[in-house]
Amino acid sequence: MTLSAVLIANRGEIAVRIARTARDLGIRSIAVYSEPDTGALYTQVADEAYLLPGKTSAETYMNIPALIEVAHHAGADCLHPGYGFLSENADFARTVEQAGLTWIGPSPEAIELLGDKLSARALAVEANAPLAPGTGEPLSTWEEARDFAEEHGMPIAIKAAFGGGGRGLKVVFDEADIEEGFASAGREAKEAFGRGECYVEKFLTHPRHVEAQVLADAHGNVAVLGTRDCSTQRRFQKLIEEAPAPFLTDEQRTAIEEGAREIIRKANYQSAGTVEYIVSEDGTVSFLEVNTRVQVEHPVTEAVTGVDIIAEQFRVADGLPLSFVEGQDVGNGIDPSISGHAFEFRINAEDVTNGFAPSPGTVTRFDVPTGPGVRIDTGVRTGGQIPPYYDSLMGKLVVWGPDRDTALRRAKQALSEFDIEGVRTVLPFHRDMVDAPEITGDSLDVYTDWVDHNYSPSQKHNGVDIEHIYDERRDVVVEIDGRLHTIGFPVALLGGGGSGPAEPSTPAGDVAGAVTTSYEATIVEWLVADGDVVSKGDAIATIEAMKMESSIKAPRDGQISLAAKQGERVKANATIATIS
Repeated sequence: MTLSAVLIANRGEIAVRIARTARDLGIRSIAVYSEPDTGALYTQVADEAYLLPGKTSAETYMNIPALIEVAHHAGADCLHPGYGFLSENADFARTVEQAGLTWIGPSPEAIELLGDKLSARALAVEANAPLAPGTGEPLSTWEEARDFAEEHGMPIAIKAAFGGGGRGLKVVFDEADIEEGFASAGREAKEAFGRGECYVEKFLTHPRHVEAQVLADAHGNVAVLGTRDCSTQRRFQKLIEEAPAPFLTDEQRTAIEEGAREIIRKANYQSAGTVEYIVSEDGTVSFLEVNTRVQVEHPVTEAVTGVDIIAEQFRVADGLPLSFVEGQDVGNGIDPSISGHAFEFRINAEDVTNGFAPSPGTVTRFDVPTGPGVRIDTGVRTGGQIPPYYDSLMGKLVVWGPDRDTALRRAKQALSEFDIEGVRTVLPFHRDMVDAPEITGDSLDVYTDWVDHNYSPSQKHNGVDIEHIYDERRDVVVEIDGRLHTIGFPVALLGGGGSGPAEPSTPAGDVAGAVTTSYEATIVEWLVADGDVVSKGDAIATIEAMKMESSIKAPRDGQISLAAKQGERVKANATIATIS
């Protein structure tokens, strides 16, 4: 391999992942970090790390001139964008190449073709992929979205034309909500991807999200590394993925995999990519989009194929053929065999009892599980910080088994061993879901908005009342009549004090009528005016933190007085309004 030094234009667990693979390949890894990420795990794993002054994404990880300057200063000859941030930005890829660096990813032209969901739809039509009705161009006004809905019916999906990962995606079920949905999708897209254009599709109810992982090189090899099911989502942010996608017919699986191969081939795509579909409850398969980057969930595919997808990206960028087809005349490509079954659980810093609200803070305890088939990809460790400026992903738990049932049993045990304190995480959700009949039964009965409409934390979780599931606990082992028993006690009861999460369990308000945010956030929009009379439970503001918009609700009836301005960034627990 001729590549010798990589600038990792990212942070967190994916930066750790890239640095480790670079080391395996004999490539020097160069990290960049923002002020809030000082001392983060990935900066220690990488061979070198350089400061990007500032806190926000725009100031740091999306600051193209600063990234190029660091790359040149540190002597990098290639750049890996990871996922998110600038990974699907064709202008960035082009700038990297113009700066004399090798871009670890598809060509700028392929990113433009497939990263733009509208041109990707056109290519899918050319490839004879089935498609739901949708607009052919970005919409200028919300009224155009309303006109589409009147023609095709509700619900509709409003989607960012330049983005992915659920950012800038709003599903609207009532025509009265189209205007706000259109505005919110555009704001999220602008914040996450720098462009706010949106288009509209007919939304198919109760769809599964199934995708095909693809690798393609410059030698004509296009390999499909099987399928993944990513249907367990919250606000269209994936939470649990599994590979291969279960409970598909042979016809469905063939349509998904061969459709993906044909789309990638027609786009002259080279690198790792993902072709996403929805599978409706009536069995219809419909093309969704192409992600022109490595996916967050790539390790679950690695677990069942044995292929290092990041390493293959480096090989392809260096002009080498895919490692598992090197030296073979494979024509249409050869797909690696699938062995066993695997699950991936995204470990996000979010409060399950508070609508999955972001939970930034200091991680005071990070104890990971062990055992056969268990893999942890993480960007944090005990003592690490979860800043409020970026997304909430802390890491991923990947569990493999020789079959789906064994993988589920191993996952249940691994989740029971996983212990994180200091910030609230989605671990209680995952522990609930591995027992849910919708996942453990003879069919997969979870669809993309199932969690939003059906999930509520168990009233009893491991014998603990729901309001106490985040209490710090310690296990005490006692022997009774010759048999060991493990009993869990709250730390406070044992006199240990504890350093639990600072945020309250409700997003706003107290008995005095103060309206607060439980975490540092930006006030995106006030939904009420100063002096308005509001009722308890009314949505009064939209806030943004960790790339997610959330709603603040009135804690009581009364007249509201605003204490913060729209667009202002407020500290955790700051009073943004009072209700008298």
